[in-house]
Amino acid sequence: MLHLQLPTDPRWAALAKEDLHTLLVDHAWCEHKAASNAMSIVVRHPGLTDLVEELCRITQEEMAHFGMVVQRLRERGWALGPERKDGYVNELLAFVRKDGAPEERLVDRLLFSAMIEARSCERFKLLSETAADPELRTFYRDLMESEAGHYATFIGLARKYGGRTDVDARWQAFLAYEAEVVARYGNSAEMHG
Repeated sequence: MLHLQLPTDPRWAALAKEDLHTLLVDHAWCEHKAASNAMSIVVRHPGLTDLVEELCRITQEEMAHFGMVVQRLRERGWALGPERKDGYVNELLAFVRKDGAPEERLVDRLLFSAMIEARSCERFKLLSETAADPELRTFYRDLMESEAGHYATFIGLARKYGGRTDVDARWQAFLAYEAEVVARYGNSAEMHG
């Protein structure tokens, strides 16, 4: 379903398991950034009612996930900790078109969002299979399903509002680019590290 061209190295899951604190802090901030990203698309496209409604729903879900991850930190006696820069996401953002027709820029922003959701979904699946804590396995299984839904929503919106843009061809280009990017990551306990 996700069509990722390069799967996450299983060693990443081992790193995450060894440093759960780093994983949870980074995961919390990733949820916050996902909510902010969805709202920034809404701000740029307030006249697209379906898009606004769908992304408002996603924003609410992502902020709920942020709260859930913060709760899991607190249950373990840990504080949230500072946000860090996400090199993976910043490299993907560099692929997003900054010029061209408005519909092309919108498609790219939606596909960028879908790409992050797809990779997060794949990593949540790994965590749901490898986390030492059974509650965390269930938690990550539920989040995997949610991220899969977000991924599908972003792809669907790109197709709906893409106009004459060849969304499928652009998605294939994103997938190829992301495979090159993700090959440089997976060596730390952060969500995209």
